[in-house]
Amino acid sequence: MEPMFSPPLHRQRHQFVIDFVKRNKSKKVVDLGCGECSLLRKLKFHREVELLVGVDIDGAKVKKRMHDLVPISTDYLQPTYDQLCIELYQGSVTQSDSRLRGFDLVTSIELIEHLTLPDVEYFSEVVFGYMTPVAVIVSTPNSEFNPLLPGLKGFRHTDHKFEWTRAEFQSWALKVSLKYGYEVEFTGVGEAPTGHDERVGFCSQIGVFHRLMGRDGCNILFAGDAIDVFSYTLLYSINYPSLHDNNILRRVLVTEVLYWAENLRRRWIEEKTGERDDCYTQCQAEGGDQCPGSSEQDMEMQEKQTAHGAEMNHLMEHRGRALLEYQAGEGDEEFWTKGKGKQESSTLQRSVSVPLAVLWTSCPKVGALSGSLSNLRRLLMDGPEVKLSQDGSALLVNLQEQGTYSSVSFKCVTFDL
Repeated sequence: MEPMFSPPLHRQRHQFVIDFVKRNKSKKVVDLGCGECSLLRKLKFHREVELLVGVDIDGAKVKKRMHDLVPISTDYLQPTYDQLCIELYQGSVTQSDSRLRGFDLVTSIELIEHLTLPDVEYFSEVVFGYMTPVAVIVSTPNSEFNPLLPGLKGFRHTDHKFEWTRAEFQSWALKVSLKYGYEVEFTGVGEAPTGHDERVGFCSQIGVFHRLMGRDGCNILFAGDAIDVFSYTLLYSINYPSLHDNNILRRVLVTEVLYWAENLRRRWIEEKTGERDDCYTQCQAEGGDQCPGSSEQDMEMQEKQTAHGAEMNHLMEHRGRALLEYQAGEGDEEFWTKGKGKQESSTLQRSVSVPLAVLWTSCPKVGALSGSLSNLRRLLMDGPEVKLSQDGSALLVNLQEQGTYSSVSFKCVTFDL
């Protein structure tokens, strides 16, 4: 049956829903009869949606594919301000549940034909009378199209309790709309062959219902105060990483700040001591080709360096003068230049201070993540990963990595940026 349509009919139905969500910016969407969550897996990539819920009476079918909805690695590595929560329930669409009230969109894709006619009445009351969403999309087979489907005898599926003609579907939809305060428009997917379209209509007929009171109104007759009812069993719930989570925001911000500060430290060392990490320099000169003996982690650093090269140049060429101060703890001793001769050991802890104002104004992502200089300072003060100057105005970056660098004979320098 499906091969006669391109794209396949189920994909056309799902695309119809996706297009509706994108046009109407639906934030809270519930898919009734979600089955193996195929529609939900597509909707999760459309960040207009902030709450995505699936309900099906067959819990085993939901559990079979529910882990396909987990966040992927990119969601953790590059979180955005978009928010997404996904919840999956086992339950019957003929029963009410308070957690599904007030959604922007309810979808019922090829579902009602699996219900008995008395249960269709319960379904109508639950969806339109109790849940009172802003919009409802209902699709169901159009029995008038059946003679065009090769080899079909009887209903399209053994579990179908009925299959409506266009007139029967429209009669039900108009009755529901009048009773519960909605208006409905009719369309469909799966066009008939040329010459048959007017006679048989679409293969899947669709009713799109809009609540007359609109998104900001309420259905006075049916959306009044009601006792909370929890009929469904929660099978799965996940919150996607978002920069609205302060812990995630801070983690991403700290990573970005340390990255730019490390670049500044490298430039400072090269400028003042002439010492370079030969492998690091060679990799940059070769345009990111991996150096002998370098690790995958080194490769990732090279790729990141290439991607952010323009921003780094902007930072280094920033107008004004940024103060980079030599810092040493009390009681620290001098240490001596490395060379072929005798070398004295040293425990000196040296660092340079990178003004937060420079990072905030010159690194676009740091500025965007923190929002303000004071907020940047507050977020960096709360964790052990970074060390700030005593007045909190600068980030202290360790001058030494693992070994010791050549002796630095100055206490303070200014760095033209």
